[in-house]
Amino acid sequence: MKFLIAYMLLMNFATFCVMGVDKQYAKRKDRRIPEKRIFLLALIGGAAGVWLGMRVWRHKTLHASFTVGIPLLFAVNVICVWLLASGRLFGLQ
Repeated sequence: MKFLIAYMLLMNFATFCVMGVDKQYAKRKDRRIPEKRIFLLALIGGAAGVWLGMRVWRHKTLHASFTVGIPLLFAVNVICVWLLASGRLFGLQ
């Protein structure tokens, strides 16, 4: 359980930072972080960080794929964490 909490905190902090970095790249018209990579990070546990980063930096808020996809991935993350924490994912309960 401690590992799961640490993992989720680290992933969401990292994805929050990724969104901030990508916003800075966008402002400088520099090479960007691919959207596929951001979605992958969100899928593997960082959706809350991406979602918060979207709000804080007003980044990717006009992209339908992000305004719909990231909340859905957040719901998937919540369900997965609940299943892992309860032991139901692997039938450990």
